[in-house]
Amino acid sequence: MCGIFGLIQARPFEAREVSELSRLMRHRGPDDEGFAIFDGSSVRLFAGADTPSASFDPNVSYCPRQSLPPAGQLATRGVLLGHRRLAILDLSAHGHQPMSYRDRYWISYNGEVYNYLELRSELQNAGYSFGSGSDTEVILAAYDRWGADCLSRFNGMWSLAILDTVKRRLFLARDRFGIKPLYLWRSGGRLAFASEIKAFGALFDWRPQACRERLLDMLVWNVMDHSEQTMFQGVVQLPAGHCLSLDLAPALSAVAEGDPIRDVTPRRWYSLPDSSKTISGAAAVSGLRDLLEDAVRLRLRADVTVGSCLSGGLDSSSIVCVMGRQLREQGVSESLHTFTAGSHDADFDETRYATAVAQSARSTAHRVVPEPGRLFEDLGRLVWHQDEPFISTSIFAQWCVFQLARQEGVIVMLDGQGADEILCGYRGFFGAYLAGLIRQASLGRWTAELASLRREIGFSRLRSTGYTVAYLMPQLLGLFGKLDHRAYADRTWLLGDARQAFYTDPLRARGARAASVREMSVAQITATNLPMLLHWEDRNSMAFSVEARVPFLDYRVVEFCLSVIDADKLGGGISKSVLRQSMRGTVPDVVLDRRDKLGFVTAERLWATRDMKARFREELRKSVETLSSLVSSTVLTQFEEVLAGRRPFDHRYWRVLCAGLWIRTFNVAL
Repeated sequence: MCGIFGLIQARPFEAREVSELSRLMRHRGPDDEGFAIFDGSSVRLFAGADTPSASFDPNVSYCPRQSLPPAGQLATRGVLLGHRRLAILDLSAHGHQPMSYRDRYWISYNGEVYNYLELRSELQNAGYSFGSGSDTEVILAAYDRWGADCLSRFNGMWSLAILDTVKRRLFLARDRFGIKPLYLWRSGGRLAFASEIKAFGALFDWRPQACRERLLDMLVWNVMDHSEQTMFQGVVQLPAGHCLSLDLAPALSAVAEGDPIRDVTPRRWYSLPDSSKTISGAAAVSGLRDLLEDAVRLRLRADVTVGSCLSGGLDSSSIVCVMGRQLREQGVSESLHTFTAGSHDADFDETRYATAVAQSARSTAHRVVPEPGRLFEDLGRLVWHQDEPFISTSIFAQWCVFQLARQEGVIVMLDGQGADEILCGYRGFFGAYLAGLIRQASLGRWTAELASLRREIGFSRLRSTGYTVAYLMPQLLGLFGKLDHRAYADRTWLLGDARQAFYTDPLRARGARAASVREMSVAQITATNLPMLLHWEDRNSMAFSVEARVPFLDYRVVEFCLSVIDADKLGGGISKSVLRQSMRGTVPDVVLDRRDKLGFVTAERLWATRDMKARFREELRKSVETLSSLVSSTVLTQFEEVLAGRRPFDHRYWRVLCAGLWIRTFNVAL
């Protein structure tokens, strides 16, 4: 797990830019740094201020021989690869990056390929040899043998850049579900890429400007990362499951003119499989159990301490209990460490469930209580690390958990991200399920499900009917939004042409108002939920130099769950039913039998209206001023009505507050 960055340009590289690119991502990899510049004839290697003495190993061909100068030009033109290392596998100098293989390929890589041992064995049988114990070298050998097709053989998470000095091409790729980030920005005849957008702030020609459309999507519709365009104008993501092959010849030419990078069109290398195969009953239960256990087994591979997030909910509890048993079976003597965010407000506290799981898994439990005062103390850092504004304070609980993990010396953490999207854990899935029964003319089953929803989770018949209608006729979204006081249904709080955002629902365009449970699940995996959750997790974990691993996003688990029939995931008013059955006997019954859902949340409503209302009011006022070309002062009046109890609380106030702080933090032009 690391930070990667690079430049392709037909003009000289500046040492100050390069060192600042690396410094801005130090948190992603404090253990080592390195730089490689290819000018068309040779590769020059440099160390940085954080390169340890052990990485100047003369016996390792890709280790640096000289330090980056403080200023001046480094080369006339070409491609630069940079790397910040968080050492997880092979902690020696052999794990240094950029790494080379067969004097031809160079890589800067962020992530983990968990099945690297199996791949290394296969490649050794084909005549390949290895000098390190890292997965990075296996990636390079796999690329040499299979080219871009090697990606389909990897089980893991990654963003990577591979330079082929013979073909003079740069290959960029991102994992199937976008667990690891990769951003691109073009300006002044050069292309820059990096793990985080803030790295581009090191470049002399960087002038941050907001992409109004994406910013308004966040403010109005509560969504981000649903598009390859970011909230920074001109900065794009390499989409999840895509790769990009760049011809470097123009940038390496001595007579290069204009923009040397002419084709920046990514190619999709991975798509979710179709729904022709279905799985149900005992096969679904046993199949999910076996796959999840193997996904956890692979993600325990590390040369550092591995722990886990533990909310007390079903997903993280399943991971922790499987981890605990596997570690005991492996004879690991040190205790599993788990980390939980608690709350002083009982409605937001899951400590008793987390405690039961920690005891069952025989883990050493750690607990942190995110405080509202600390939120505002940390908020500037949190926004800076996130790169873009975020939709609620819920990620602050996760921030506190990863900080505590690092303080306790735990560098790798497993987490339950992705389970809700693949196993239909959100309440909205019941609407899609009920609507599907009506479309199938299964009125009897629909009636039975209404009774089950009332019995299991307290849904009234009226509410369940409303859910059904909402998913049968998504065009009525505006009406339901008015009844629920949703931000997208109130058009008074934006100004002028910004109000156009109310008429274009980006969630519907990406499939969130889907006609079936599977379509809704696919939309959440690819666009409307999971991408922003992964964004937050990556930035929160890497802010404290911690690697977060997500077993539920093992591609085998994802594809299997999408094939499980709807009734086994949602039937009888019980969400994620197949997971509950597969974990029976592994996870404590008190967790398996609970029907409420929280996760890592904060008491945002109480913080805003009770604990920190003066601070919240002041920060909101400043942000309305900052966003005065978009946001009306009506927001302030509405917030006062919330404080007076005349209007229900919603998250628009936080989104406005956070967006304004983002503008000020990065000096973004609107």
